[in-house]
Amino acid sequence: MKRLISIVSITLLPVIAFAQNPVNRLTYEEVIQLAREQSPQAILAKHRFRAAYWQYRTYVAELRPNLTLNGTIPQFTRSLVRYQNPDGTYNYIEENSNTTSLGLSLSQNIGFTGGQIFIRSNLERTDLLGANKTTSYMSVPVSIGFSQPLYAMNRLKWSKRIEPIKYEEARRSFIQSMEAIAMDATRLFFDLAMAQQNLETAKLNYSNTDTLYKIAQGRYNIGTIAENELLQMELSFLNAGTALSEAEVDLQLKKIRLKSYLGLNDLYDLEIVVPDSIPKFDLQFDNVLQLAKQNNPQILNFQRQLLEADRDVAQAKAERGLNANLYASFGLTQRAAELKDAYIDPLDQQSVRVGITIPILDWGLGRGKVKMAQSNREVVRTTVEQSLADFEQDVFLKVMQFNRQDDQVKIARKADLVSQNRYEVTKQRFLIGKIDVLTLNVAQSERDQAKQRYINTLSNFWQYYYQMRRLTLFDIEKNQPITTDFELLLK
Repeated sequence: MKRLISIVSITLLPVIAFAQNPVNRLTYEEVIQLAREQSPQAILAKHRFRAAYWQYRTYVAELRPNLTLNGTIPQFTRSLVRYQNPDGTYNYIEENSNTTSLGLSLSQNIGFTGGQIFIRSNLERTDLLGANKTTSYMSVPVSIGFSQPLYAMNRLKWSKRIEPIKYEEARRSFIQSMEAIAMDATRLFFDLAMAQQNLETAKLNYSNTDTLYKIAQGRYNIGTIAENELLQMELSFLNAGTALSEAEVDLQLKKIRLKSYLGLNDLYDLEIVVPDSIPKFDLQFDNVLQLAKQNNPQILNFQRQLLEADRDVAQAKAERGLNANLYASFGLTQRAAELKDAYIDPLDQQSVRVGITIPILDWGLGRGKVKMAQSNREVVRTTVEQSLADFEQDVFLKVMQFNRQDDQVKIARKADLVSQNRYEVTKQRFLIGKIDVLTLNVAQSERDQAKQRYINTLSNFWQYYYQMRRLTLFDIEKNQPITTDFELLLK
């Protein structure tokens, strides 16, 4: 027996130590705020937004001027060079050279055409080594030109249509993720609220059954109740003890889960304060649907999918036929043995190049890619249309479900009060011997279930509340859009 008591004490020691820690009391609003600020899910959402932001910044950088410094320091070459003699014969002479160059280039992509214009400046020094040691300089003070694909898909044009939508989708998705975090925190909060209530109920039931069992023993001794009623009361007392032990363990488990979700790693015990009121308002389906279509990132996702499908078709068509590139430049150049002379009286230089690629025989490869892209586009369109219809139906159902929640909370609160009063009346009637123990147990069970239903309806209301915010990205209670400081997220 002593060994059993020792084992139980060691087993319950962590729970007892945890319960003796200082208590951190949190309201429902404080739990939601902590979840949005420091939960692991909030940190992940912030970094997902940062990744989308820098992807958008990469697109923006492609549309801005690009200044580049390039150089070669040095380039050593050892080779055999063929020279033709006056008599028509050839000699091969070993030549060693070292070349050093430095250039500056300013370029700008043209979103409208998909081409690029540039301005370049370059200086090159060549040193011939060996017996005929010489040094020469070649300068390009300025060179202006452009390059333009003639029949290719304009990638920048499509990026200009897709990337802003993708970035706005990421902004709205972050706000939506905050509301989803609130929903998860709500579920864990009311799981702990339920565990707290179950423990209070278990303690009350244990105390009541202990008292009633002792009264039943006295009645049995004087012969006013039968043995089966005494045994039934004893069984209720034993079950109450088991329920109390299970409720204590379940409470600690729910505390650990909520603290883990909130990112609380301190040694404080956790106790929550259940809200006793809810906001009262009804939603109109048409208004909610309009807000959802305006703000929900899923609608932007549909638009982006359609644009990306059109882009893939355009790319497949561009790659199927004639492919040509135009390159042209005009500049000044000069060559001299001295650096100062390399910039005197420069000569002009021009370059024009048109390159073409024409597939002659590809066994239907290009045509097949176009057909595949077109088929995929039709699949995307059909999927988006079906998803949009499902989206509207989902909005309708969620509005109906939300509008029912305040009535459910009222009914559950009333049922909770009625069941408590009924139990007290039944308990008093049992004490004076008017009813049996089975009727008392039924009243107790109904009281416990009513309390649990009340907490469940509160949990459902707040989860539906944040679900509507997540759906519309709109604070319907305050009649204003849900916003956040995105600049602060990037710090």
